[in-house]
Parts: sequence; C-alpha cells; structure tokens
Amino acid sequence: MKQISVNDTIGSIVNTFPTAANVFKHHKIDYCCGGDRFLIEAIVEQKLSEEKVLADLNQAYLAFQSASQNHGTNWLIAPIDQLVTHILNTHHAYLYVALPKLSELTTKILRAHGTNHPELSKVHKLFHQLKAELDSHLIKEETIQYPAIEAYLATGSLEQLKQAVEVIKELSDEHTGAGDVLKTLRDITKDYLVPEDGCNTYHTTYRLLEELESDMFTHIHLENNILFKRLENSL
Repeated sequence: MKQISVNDTIGSIVNTFPTAANVFKHHKIDYCCGGDRFLIEAIVEQKLSEEKVLADLNQAYLAFQSASQNHGTNWLIAPIDQLVTHILNTHHAYLYVALPKLSELTTKILRAHGTNHPELSKVHKLFHQLKAELDSHLIKEETIQYPAIEAYLATGSLEQLKQAVEVIKELSDEHTGAGDVLKTLRDITKDYLVPEDGCNTYHTTYRLLEELESDMFTHIHLENNILFKRLENSL
C-alpha cells in the first residue's frame, strides 16, 4: 500500500483518495486553494502534529482501499468533457439552488437575532459578498472557459485550448478569494456553533453554510488541482 508522505502535495493526496478531504477538513488544512503546497508546509505553519496528521491520512487511505464503494470515477484520467459535465451538473447546479436559499436565510436570522448576536451582521455581509463573486464566477466559467474547452475537444484547436488556459489565473485567484471568505465565515461563527437561543432557522442556516463550504472546497479542488492542470498539460 502507498504510504502518504509529508513531501506529497496536499492536492495530490486528495487526488489519490478523495476521502483525504475529510481528514484535511478535520485538521483545517486547505486542500483546494492550497493544493499545490507540500503537506509539511501546512503542518509546520499550523503547528500540527506530523505524526497525528500522517496517521489519520494513512488510516483513511487504508479504509478507502478496502471499501467496496471506492471504485468511483478517477478524474485524473476520465475524459475532460466528463469532468466538466460533472462540475456543471453537481457543483454549479448546487450553487444555483443553495445561494438564493442562503441569501434568504442569512437575512432572516440577522433580522431575528442580530441584536443579541452582532456577528450575524458580518455573516450576512460576507455571505452576500461571496454570493456576488460566485454569481460572476460561474458565468465566466460557463461562457468563456467551458465553451473553449468544448471547442478544443471537438476540433483540436490549440487556439481554443489557449483561451481556456489563459483564464485559469483569473479563475484561480477568484477561487482563493472565495476560500478566504469561507474560512472567515467559519471563524466568525466559531465553527458554525449555534448559540443556545438559536431558533430552528438559525440551525438550518449554519448547517447549510457548512454544507456550502464543503461543496465549494470539493468544487475548487476539482478545478484547481485537476481540470486546470490537465488543460495546462495539454498545451
């Protein structure tokens, strides 16, 4: 069995077995925007136990290997158009439903609980900043990069491939911005801890914000660490 090493990049570990993402979430290690970093860098910066992180990763990898359901799609080798379709149908589709719903919910709990919990004003502001940026980001991907990818795959045109690659830096920077907002939201909410006087809507809002974070990290990982690199390597 392969042993996970601190000299592996964080993104490559998740590429090897996706359930590593759960270990990284537990240790608050950025595996999407920070996927190019070596694991040892994150461990040192965050003053984590190297032994504990590696033990958790290797245990999770062993479980992944032995699980009967571990034969999912390998996005490192699956056709690129299949990966793009998956991102659209899974992650873009999710955001188109989740963002309007969370806009309504964050506004609702701010009105109901903002007096006693002033941090909700920051949550509301940050979420709507994130929503505006993601709305623009999704359009950019769907009207510029993804059509260029489709044209390249259909015609083999290097010009179309270059167009798809040229926008990567801008999209990656936007991913980093979104990741930073999500991390700040987690800090402000104390890991989405609902206060004792929180109502059912409060609980629902924090649960859905945490769900949004999880989906976004997977979404960004698939693009930053797999799709973008595969496009660049095709040049």
